[in-house]
Amino acid sequence: MLMDAFWQHPVVQMTGYYTVVLLCLLVAMAMFEVVTRYKNWEEIQKGNIAVALATGGKIIGICNVFRYSIEHHATLLATIGWGMFGFVLLIVAYLLFEFVTPRLDVDKEIAKGNKAVGFISFAISLGLSFVIGSTIP
Repeated sequence: MLMDAFWQHPVVQMTGYYTVVLLCLLVAMAMFEVVTRYKNWEEIQKGNIAVALATGGKIIGICNVFRYSIEHHATLLATIGWGMFGFVLLIVAYLLFEFVTPRLDVDKEIAKGNKAVGFISFAISLGLSFVIGSTIP
């Protein structure tokens, strides 16, 4: 009975969700590193604002999707499942951004430091995270 009360305590639950989402975010960022042709953290270290914008949008987008997932699910497993599914949809959106702009090589422009393209990538990630999140059952 005492252990049940411990696991039901709001601080314990919040810490659990925070930890799991942080781990999922690390996995998601590693997967985005594979999808993009540039090295996110190396470019950020060099001061590439375009990469920082694009990466920041991905981070905020992923966290926003998980926010909705936490809000709509009672179990940690369901939260992880729907959150990661939302993340996959964000990757699809990024790939579609590349596909629907054939005259613009998004990865190349971001790697070159094109802040406008970095900002649009940020906006797409953030904007679609609200759409994805709001449709999580």
